Amino acid sequence: MDLWQSILEALASLSSNKVRSGLTVLGIVIGVGAVIAMLAIGSGAQNTITSSISDIGTNLIFVMRGSVSEEVRNPKRLTYSDAMAIADPFSAPSIIGVAPIIQGSIEVSFAGKSTFTTAIGVTPDYQSVRNVDLSEGEFISEINILGRAAVVVLGPDVAEELFGRSEGVVGETIRIEGQPFRVVGVKAPLGSAGFQNPDDEVLVPMSTAQARLLRRSRDSVDVILAQAINAENVVTASDEIAAILRMRHRTPIGEDDFTIITQEEFLETASAITSVLTIFLGGIAGISLLVGGIGIMNIMLVSVTERTREIGLRKALGARKKDIMLQFLTESALLSLIGGLIGIVLGWGLSSIVGAIAAASETDLTPAIGLDAVLLATIFSTAVGLFFGIYPAKRAADLEPVEALRYQ
Repeated sequence: MDLWQSILEALASLSSNKVRSGLTVLGIVIGVGAVIAMLAIGSGAQNTITSSISDIGTNLIFVMRGSVSEEVRNPKRLTYSDAMAIADPFSAPSIIGVAPIIQGSIEVSFAGKSTFTTAIGVTPDYQSVRNVDLSEGEFISEINILGRAAVVVLGPDVAEELFGRSEGVVGETIRIEGQPFRVVGVKAPLGSAGFQNPDDEVLVPMSTAQARLLRRSRDSVDVILAQAINAENVVTASDEIAAILRMRHRTPIGEDDFTIITQEEFLETASAITSVLTIFLGGIAGISLLVGGIGIMNIMLVSVTERTREIGLRKALGARKKDIMLQFLTESALLSLIGGLIGIVLGWGLSSIVGAIAAASETDLTPAIGLDAVLLATIFSTAVGLFFGIYPAKRAADLEPVEALRYQ
């Protein structure tokens, strides 16, 4: 018996029990659909997070106080003077921009409405280092820094919370921690970056934040942001920063009281986390495929029992064991393959629904169905059918013709 004949006979056998075959296929359909949908959602989430981080720039370097080493005690604070030393082109030629910041949680209010958000004290260089775009108004200037001006740049989410809109708010006066601040600009929306929402924050002059809001000493900063010339120079720029801070803090190599993290490291960490979550979700969905496979084996065993006399007659007429096995394996593989193809359509539909719900709720999530996921689900579903069809097929092939013909 050739393969094509086996396929035709398998289709005839399956079509003779349409309801039973349909219910058996349903398990595979749900399994494949769930796998594809979960992989698509996980891939979409990974793309969203990594693109949000990449939009900031892969040449960004974060310098923070403290060290991962437990041997370093009482680390020195990072200072504005440290930032200015890093900005010196003679000491750090691989760096083109430096922006020290301080940050903390504050309450903002307007006309009886209030919300808690993050306030970041910045210098004018922050705009270029962090690639901040404004939807209206202007950014904080050097004059604002020198005069400790009570001005603020709002994130769009904060503007919506206070005013019910993010346009036409420049010139309005809000209160931060009970103090009046004039709105000079509104940031362009970026969307959540996974770990932090840049739309839900306000920017104020560094000097104003130090003196009136976050209460830091005049020279102290929380984080220093540095921008390398390009992504290829990030390692060199990091080494230059480390050398400058070791000299200023008088710390030997291996006992740094600061930590340097590059944007590329953030990107790799985020990708690793989302990849694990995607595999985890796909694995959970894959359990339903195994359940579907067990359903196929159960139905094929029932089919063997029902067709015992047919099997005996075929063997009596000269059918070989491999012919009987091929017939039943073909039936189980066809069940799983048909279920896999329908499951692909179901998975695509579920992914589209999730994408539509995310778009309706203004969530930046676009499920991405990759060809690899489709091929993996299809091949795996067929393999499940073959695997769980082996035992019923072998049982059918091992029947003795005489005993099978006597079966009632």
